[in-house]
Amino acid sequence: MTQEHGQLDSLVRKRIRALRVAQGWSLEELATRANLSQSSLSRIENGQRRLALDQLVTLARALDTTLDQLVENAADDVVISPMIDSTHGLMRWPVKGDPGMTVMRQRMTEPPPDNPARMRAHPGREWLVVLSGTALLMLGHRRFRIETNQAAEFPTMMPHAIGAEGGPCEIMGIFDRDARRSHQKDAGTEGAESDCGGVKGPCE
Repeated sequence: MTQEHGQLDSLVRKRIRALRVAQGWSLEELATRANLSQSSLSRIENGQRRLALDQLVTLARALDTTLDQLVENAADDVVISPMIDSTHGLMRWPVKGDPGMTVMRQRMTEPPPDNPARMRAHPGREWLVVLSGTALLMLGHRRFRIETNQAAEFPTMMPHAIGAEGGPCEIMGIFDRDARRSHQKDAGTEGAESDCGGVKGPCE
């Protein structure tokens, strides 16, 4: 057995036990669900019995997961550094587990635009949290004050804009693929102004 195979073997056994504990099940309960004896399951978790493919398939089903998820290796890149767009005042982190998602951080200093024509609408959905200061979200005909540590989530087909209220604010947003494409397009075509979470506002 190679070192890499041995590490994966140990990881799978720990994962089985952790998933069982997370469900609040005893050895007996999971063994019953997986049609195994309690002693066999104990030996599997403790590394005293060889992992057989048919047993792993059954255990994965009993634990409400898939075989691929049960045996996937540990991710090599745990820490993700941001990609910095200094031109538009943005920091962006890709979500490796879901390439369609992006996390973005932006500092804003100006209020949202008064002109409804400058509000944006595009496919997608966005979630944002205010890290510091107070943000003002324009959503259709409504206005929302979002304080530090408060969050907002909305469909981006609703015309929207965001800016700071009473001083600079810093926000972090999570965008799906459609919303991210809109941001990148806006950031590339509007110079010093950019879209943050699909909601528009100048930034430093």
